[in-house]
Order: sequence, then structure tokens, then C-alpha cells
Amino acid sequence: MSWESTRRSGVTLGSADAEDSLRELRELATSAGAQVVGTLLQRSPEPDPATLLGRGKVHEVRTQARTTAADLVILDHDLTPTQLRNLEKSLDLKVIDRTQIILDIFARRARSREGQLQVELAQLNYLLPRLAGRGTLLSRLGGGIGTRGPGEQQLEYDRRRIRRRLRHLTEAIECVRSQRALHRAHRRDQNFQTVALVGYTNAGKSTLFNALTSAEVVTSARLFATLDPTVRALSLASHRPALLSDTVGFIRKLPPHLVAAFRATLEELEGSSLLLHVTDASDAQRDSQDAAVEALLEELGVVSTPRLHVWNKVDLLEPGERRKLAADAANVSISAQTGEGLEVLRQRIDEALAADPLVEADFELSPGDGKHLALLHRTGTVVSTQYEAGRVRVRARVPESVRERLRASTLSAVEEP
Repeated sequence: MSWESTRRSGVTLGSADAEDSLRELRELATSAGAQVVGTLLQRSPEPDPATLLGRGKVHEVRTQARTTAADLVILDHDLTPTQLRNLEKSLDLKVIDRTQIILDIFARRARSREGQLQVELAQLNYLLPRLAGRGTLLSRLGGGIGTRGPGEQQLEYDRRRIRRRLRHLTEAIECVRSQRALHRAHRRDQNFQTVALVGYTNAGKSTLFNALTSAEVVTSARLFATLDPTVRALSLASHRPALLSDTVGFIRKLPPHLVAAFRATLEELEGSSLLLHVTDASDAQRDSQDAAVEALLEELGVVSTPRLHVWNKVDLLEPGERRKLAADAANVSISAQTGEGLEVLRQRIDEALAADPLVEADFELSPGDGKHLALLHRTGTVVSTQYEAGRVRVRARVPESVRERLRASTLSAVEEP
């Protein structure tokens, strides 16, 4: 069981913002396996430096937690080590903050070795400044939410041993970054353009990914169902070689430790030719969710990457709202679940990749040059093929980069007017 509490600054957050954040905290707690038995919203101009909540509110939380038989309190606010210790002592309950609940969910969902490394790095960076005094609390930290990943044994490490482990994890993730950079370079050499899905968690990105690529990525209504990036071939009418990448969902107040740890994964966005910003059109908080995505894209330095906004789950909207969204020609309205609008989306993706436009050109190949003939078939549309003495004349519509690549060889490629 758990008891939730959120605290807001009277200056920076409005009532609606605090309530939305508390609703999201409930979803996070449920995703982590907690049964929410109560919530409490506090409005106060300044945080209490000792407990964040203040003496009176701590007493109220303790009373209601005992009434509901709660054994865990989750605060929608990052706690300092001192505040965490004081709250656990005053409440005589285990207390975790928003960062811990998100780290716990990530630890549950990470499946690949890369994802596990990144989660552990984030957890240890969070744990390091909070070591003092934790030893007396180990009896209450043997299991449950907020203890996965490094685990109880890691909580007993002294700072020196944790820093040594941090260095090892950092080096391992640097190897991951190097490998991913090599993969991106290889894709560029093969003239592949990458389209990356971005958006708030639970916006339906993985369902859309499956619909566009015929993949079988696990989909779920739970928050952060996707952690490990997946790349699949994307079929376009132009036969342009393209890949679609599914990425981890964003969320408001994403812990900075996670952003730093998952930078190796999020760097996939930097090499993308196009970002598909997927929004759950049926969510009443879609505007604030889009703002959170925009802020993180800016932090990652990819705001200048070409982008296409995709309104997903339009099948859940009223007819009037659907018509309103469809009237905006700059965006695309779809339902990844029913397939509505997917062909239009494929066409818009094809058009948006105009940085590498299609050109029709004649190519002269030697009869034994199967490699470049296969390249023309794989990356474009072959219009005609003529076999002449000592050469093969091929007319094809291909991306301009492919034509230039062949022109750089000992081949002839002449663009038609």
C-alpha cells in the first residue's frame, strides 16, 4: 500500500498543474505495482528545509497513513537526503520521491544489457549523496518499490566502492555509445535515413511502430513500457531506404540522472533525418505533455531536426474534435490501433525526407556489376534496363545521395531534365 503526497510552490505551479502532477504520480505508483490508498495535496509558498512538508502536514500524513494501513509514502517532489531521513523517522514508514519511483519502473522494464547498465548508473548517481544514515534503515529496505536494481547490497557500499562502480558503468556505456556511433555511420554509408518516434510516455509510439513496420514490439498501457530502442525497416512508396526507431517515452520532471544515463540511447535522435512527435490526442493534458517533450528535445539539442507532429488515438475523440485536428494541414491525424490515417502518414514521411529528393537518372554499368545494380533496385525504382555491347544502361528513380554515390564511382549517372 502507499500514500501519495504532492507539494507545489505557490509561485511556480497552479492548482491544475499540481493536480495533473498528482494524477501522473498515481499512474507511476500503479505502474510500479503499488496499491494507492490515499492522496494528499498541500499548498504552501515555501518548502520546509527539514521535511519539505512542515510539521503539521507531516502529522496529517502520518495519521492518514495509519488509518489506511499504508506502508509506503511517495512524494511528488525530489527530496534531499536530510528531508528523506527526517520524514522516514517522523512517519516511521518508508518514504520515496518521484525520482525513485521512476527509477524503480525503469529497473523493472530494462531488458537489454545496455538498458540495465543505464538504469544502474542512474540509480547509483541518485544513491551516492544519500548514503549517510541509510545503514540504520536497511531492515525496511529488503524489498518492494524503490529497492530494485543495485539492491540492498549496493546500499551498504561505501562511497569509494560506489564511485569505482560508477566509473566501470560509465566506461561500459561509452563503449555502447561508440558502437551506436558505428551503427549510425554504417547506416549513412548505406544511404539509410532514420525516422525516430518521440513523445510522451503512453502516447502509443510502440503501437504505431508495429503498425508501420509489422514488428512485434511489446505494447502496454503502462507508463514506460518501452525502454530499449528498436530499429526496423520502414516501407515507403518511393522505395527510399529508411529505418524507423522506437525510443523511450518522455515525462514531466524526468530525473536528470536518467537523462544523463540514457544519453547513449537518446543520441539516436541526433542522427535522425526526421522526428515523428506522437501525441495522445485523447489525453486532456496533451498540451502540457507536448511542452515537456519540447523541453527535453531542446535539452538534447535536436530541436532543429525536421519534425512531423502526429495526433494519435483520434478514434477516441468526438467527431467535432477530430474534424478540428484534421483541419490542421501541418499535422497528421491517425489511429495506430485501427490503422486510420497510416497511409497518409507514410506519404507525409516520404515527402518530409526531401532533404534527399528522388531524381530520375540513367546509369551505365558494366555487365558484371551486380553490386550497383542491386543498389539501384534496393534504394529506388528501376524504370528500364537495356543490355548493350559491353554495358548495361539502367534508368531509375533513386534518392539523390545514391546518384551521387554512383557518380563518385567509375560509373556514369546523368540526371534527366
